Amino acid sequence: MKHTLVAVLFIYGHFLSEAQTLKDDRVFIAPPYLQIGNNPSVHSLQLLWQVKDTAAAWAVEHKATTKDQWVPSPKPTVTPVAVANIAAHVVYRTALTNLVAGSSFIYRILQNGKEVFSATAQAPKSADQPFRFAVFGDIGAGTTQAKQIANGVFNAKPDIIFVPGDIVYDYGLISEYQNKFWPIYNADKVDEVGVPLMRAVPFVAAVGNHDADSRDLDKRPDALAYYDYWDQPLNGPVGKEGGAFVPVLKGSDANKKAFTDAAGERYPRMANFSFNYGNAHYTVLDADTYVDWTDKELTGWVEKDLADTKDMAWHFVIYHHPGFNSSREHYEQQQMRLLAPIFEKGNVDIVFNGHVHNYQRTYPMYFKPDNKGILLVGGKDAVTSRGRVVNGKWTLDKSFDGNTNTQPKGVIYIITGAGGQSLYNPEQQNDPDSWQKFTDKFISTTHSFTTVDINGKTAVIQQQDAGGKKLDMFTITKK
Repeated sequence: MKHTLVAVLFIYGHFLSEAQTLKDDRVFIAPPYLQIGNNPSVHSLQLLWQVKDTAAAWAVEHKATTKDQWVPSPKPTVTPVAVANIAAHVVYRTALTNLVAGSSFIYRILQNGKEVFSATAQAPKSADQPFRFAVFGDIGAGTTQAKQIANGVFNAKPDIIFVPGDIVYDYGLISEYQNKFWPIYNADKVDEVGVPLMRAVPFVAAVGNHDADSRDLDKRPDALAYYDYWDQPLNGPVGKEGGAFVPVLKGSDANKKAFTDAAGERYPRMANFSFNYGNAHYTVLDADTYVDWTDKELTGWVEKDLADTKDMAWHFVIYHHPGFNSSREHYEQQQMRLLAPIFEKGNVDIVFNGHVHNYQRTYPMYFKPDNKGILLVGGKDAVTSRGRVVNGKWTLDKSFDGNTNTQPKGVIYIITGAGGQSLYNPEQQNDPDSWQKFTDKFISTTHSFTTVDINGKTAVIQQQDAGGKKLDMFTITKK
């Protein structure tokens, strides 16, 4: 896949955004960043930014080349974020519309008629265009390794990026986004701190336990920031607090109102959603231990989502807790195995997970739960469930090697949770006797991320470290 043009655009966008932003670095709490929005399209992207107040008049414009006329975006909407213990601020949102699929464009933000920010980005790819996406989880840790991986992803030049949970550590707080996320993934320039990635490439994220477990708003009023700062599809099951997949929100009426005012319609529905990009369909799920994946409404939605998109060339699923994991850490959290038959029926190609801070790849596999119930594993308080053991039988396709045989029989499960947090179980990398029989690759001594290049009915999947060294690579082809 050729990325020469994209590379030029990234460099141009970097210098352009640096020139505009460094002299006005106090304008934004979080500089502008791209999202896919509630209704993804090849012709649009959502743009968000955060500032202190609503005193200024804001406008957004974009154009295809420097010679074109600026095209105005719709008037930005304003969402105040005024929760306890955090300086009040607002989130502005608008759509960049009438984009040409796969083409680059320049956009700028005007404050009171004055340009204060400009960057270059690329419209989403259409079904007939090749594209690259990157996946890396457990990222917002603020570590040196997180910054290095961010730089590696930036250099890989993906068209879209997926985070399979644990977006920020440790509690999914607004303050943690401000300290550990925006400075690294949406910096004004490439340096040892971060990279200007989010202003040029849309991110998509699933919630992880560190993003969604903190539900006591008296204890942490700025928790659940995922619902404040991400604009993603709202086409999943609605869910009710206290039901099968939405825990009860705790706290005073004032703190709960402050949160729901900021989150709006995104809470709680944005935890499960799906969309198309290029010729692929993506299903993004909440895999936290509080979710009951025996619930018929939830499993029915997943099954219908895959059935309704059966004509798409590729099907990828993204969520946090892996069902198939050989690490000693989190081994007992197997609740997502219950979805394996649904994934197989829906012709899912790859499932991407985080949670376990290393890289693992299974053989292509089928799994049949034994339907003898699930064993609940208690947490430290002996009350909250830490995990669910799901026994059953797996069938492995060991003839697939991704080189000479590129047509797998079954679903491939990839754990790509080495995005920045401390690595799990490095002692197991060279001890294959400690792996489960479904595990083909296990790399736990190096931080890494995944790239997937899609070109029609061919997918090339690579795992690489921050410096670009290939740790694993395989190809899938379809007839």
